[in-house]
Amino acid sequence: MLAYILRRLVISIFVLFLATILVFLLVAESGDPLALLRANPKIPHRVILARENLLHLNDPLYERYWIWFSHAIHGDFGNTVAGQAVRPQLVSHLLVTLRMVILATLISIVLALAVGVYAALRQGKVADHVATVTNFLFLAAPVFVVGLLLKEFVAIPINEHLNRIVFYTNGEQSPTLSGSFFSRLPDYAAHTALPTITLILVSYSSWAIYQRASILETLDSDHVRLARSKGISPRRVLMRHVFRNALIPVTTVIALDFAAILGGALITEIVFGWQGLGIWFLNGVNGLDINITLAYLLVTATFVILFNLLADIIYAFLDPRIRYD
Repeated sequence: MLAYILRRLVISIFVLFLATILVFLLVAESGDPLALLRANPKIPHRVILARENLLHLNDPLYERYWIWFSHAIHGDFGNTVAGQAVRPQLVSHLLVTLRMVILATLISIVLALAVGVYAALRQGKVADHVATVTNFLFLAAPVFVVGLLLKEFVAIPINEHLNRIVFYTNGEQSPTLSGSFFSRLPDYAAHTALPTITLILVSYSSWAIYQRASILETLDSDHVRLARSKGISPRRVLMRHVFRNALIPVTTVIALDFAAILGGALITEIVFGWQGLGIWFLNGVNGLDINITLAYLLVTATFVILFNLLADIIYAFLDPRIRYD
């Protein structure tokens, strides 16, 4: 297992290295990141020259990439087009996004497993049909539609009915928020609720569908029928012979879908006015900011790689027959 993980890491790092080169070239050749400064007659020429030197815009592309790469491996992602350090901004925006993404992912996993198992065990009944229709409905709904519907038909009516703000519909926190973490927690919760629910609804549905299908397939397998014929209790058959094996394909889907969750988080941040990693990245792309774009790529790609490795480790735990050479 250790040798397999190391081999996967080496391959992933190589792929990530090639991806950074490709993205660097695409952004570098897309235009002049200082075009707005040059077009402003009030900006002194020395300021533009200083910014060019700071960003190494006059150096050859291969030198610029090597400067970025040699600093990035030490955790220094350079400066933005505006002349600010990238790393503090990266950490700040990442923490905002992770507050929503981690909570939404954990709840989505639990909800998907519960709904999938419940629907499978009641195959053909009303509960199964309701769960299936609901899952496909949320699977087909765009993220921004779910977010806007929650704002319009959930948050606003509840806030008006209770005559106080229970769900904030814009921003990740109040502008004047201060005090200790625990004193800020209610404000965080009120701002985080709707974006998190939006991500949960669009994420759990596909996982629940896979979980239901996997449970039904496992229930019809030979080893489950054999366990039943031996007189093993239905509860033990479900937990030991069905649920554990049915988790294997769902684990794959969840691991691969983490990139989609990050993409959904970007749209959710736009809908709810969050200043998270996605908005920061979008502004960097629009401003042709190479350092912001590459920092975002490294962080998100690293998360995807780690989740895929975690899925492989879980495979071996769930199914002892799986061995990595």
